[in-house]
Amino acid sequence: MNNDDQVSNYVFPKWVNKLPLYVLSGLALLVSFIVFVFWYWMSPKNLEVGYAPTQPVPYSHKLHVSELGLDCRYCHTQVENSSHSNIPNTETCMNCHTQIKADSPNIVKLKDSYVNNKPIEWVKVHKLPDYVYFNHSRHVTAGISCYSCHGRVDQMEVVHQVKPLSMSWCLECHRAPENHLRPREFVTKLDWKADNQVETGRQIKEAYKIRPGEDCSTCHR
Repeated sequence: MNNDDQVSNYVFPKWVNKLPLYVLSGLALLVSFIVFVFWYWMSPKNLEVGYAPTQPVPYSHKLHVSELGLDCRYCHTQVENSSHSNIPNTETCMNCHTQIKADSPNIVKLKDSYVNNKPIEWVKVHKLPDYVYFNHSRHVTAGISCYSCHGRVDQMEVVHQVKPLSMSWCLECHRAPENHLRPREFVTKLDWKADNQVETGRQIKEAYKIRPGEDCSTCHR
């Protein structure tokens, strides 16, 4: 029997022998892609960064903080002594807006809230899971600025999330707090910059005896 006769007896062409290899390679690439999508694109780093919900009453931090000079603590009064940073109540807004732009349609909403004792339903921007414990006052009084977690809010027309708030992101700060620490009097001054952040941070870390925990119970209680 010659070679031509042998070839004619094959049921499938020779390239079919490599088909299982092609299939397995394709499945491996598909599984890798799916893992990548869930691990990276669907992680908190990508799901929440940039989140900027529409609020019931428009509020420009750029106008109120950068242009008018309001301190963060004028509205968020509990940030230095409470585990949670409070959303300002309507009374705080009306301290100014009984006189300023009192006839604006948006201020009318505030008036209605104030008169009827019905809080404005602000939409929370920065959310942590229920199983995470975070104390605002502990961080602020240690010298961690609003900027480190919330970015340049003083430049935002609409507040949005700029940091991932993931566990790995938190641990980066706990392992090297000197990258963020600043004198307490500059915590709410978001445009403040140290000449040498790491050296300044190290000095503050030693002065305040800051030793951030890295064990599970620090954030999961």
